[in-house]
Amino acid sequence: MTSTDTTSTNTTSTDTTNRVEAARAAALTVARAHGLAADEAALLHDGVNVVVHLRPAPVVARVATLTPLLRPAIQRPFGREVALAGVLAEAGAAVVPPSTELPPGPHEHAGLTLSFWRFVEVLPETPTPARAGAALAELEAALADVDPGWSGEPLDTPLDDLAVFADRGVGLGADRAQVAAVAELTGRLRPLLTGDVGFLHGDTHPGNLLATPGGWCWTDLEDTSRGPRGWDVACLRATGRLDGRAAVAALPDPMSDEELAPFFLLRRLHGAAWWFVHAARVPADLADARRGLATAVDEVSAGLAARRRGPG
Repeated sequence: MTSTDTTSTNTTSTDTTNRVEAARAAALTVARAHGLAADEAALLHDGVNVVVHLRPAPVVARVATLTPLLRPAIQRPFGREVALAGVLAEAGAAVVPPSTELPPGPHEHAGLTLSFWRFVEVLPETPTPARAGAALAELEAALADVDPGWSGEPLDTPLDDLAVFADRGVGLGADRAQVAAVAELTGRLRPLLTGDVGFLHGDTHPGNLLATPGGWCWTDLEDTSRGPRGWDVACLRATGRLDGRAAVAALPDPMSDEELAPFFLLRRLHGAAWWFVHAARVPADLADARRGLATAVDEVSAGLAARRRGPG
């Protein structure tokens, strides 16, 4: 799922404990049913998905807990991710591979969807802009040469997420008028999202580029879709974690901010919608989500208006 490139230090509610424990239980139950010797499910990350290490096995489980709020058909993104990461890993690309200790999934248990991945040691390093740009270029080259066996309309992942937000955003706490504006702006953006279509990572901010003992490695391909490369490039350019302009300049085939503009605008709406899923986990951040959505709507409206006016 998409990241807003920010973190929260707020504590979560008691419901978080129940949600995390349900995810742990599901991961252990499915893993043991497939013969994996797992003593515990150690929490690695609690976000819209819960990620646990099934110790002592070299297996990590990702469990969709809040993600279905915007992705009710959660089997599709989880299945796409496993398939794409699998063929990329087989081709030698620098991605965290699905587990080979048991079927990687996706699996269903007790109303939860989960998948299994190889455990990798993550080092406390962050990429430089040049390293991030080079890593994206390497991934783009690998993506051009694989076929994960699935298809779909261009950028259907972010566009479908926003369509669900149009239906569910008010229930998640968003202002009704702002939700309607998101739907209208998304419709105006669709014809502008052009370019040659290929397979994409879908969420190429530097937080998904991990330092490991074996080198830099991409993870979290859940946002994958087919579409123009401008979406992946814009995700890197828009990051606040490093100098996105310098990272894009490091690409062998960089794209200008003008070329990326429609993808920037879609990224703003997409990230703002996902903040409401985050706020379902951290209710204290709902006010921030509402302010962020209002700002995104204003920025995208202004960006589209500027495109209509053209130069001068």
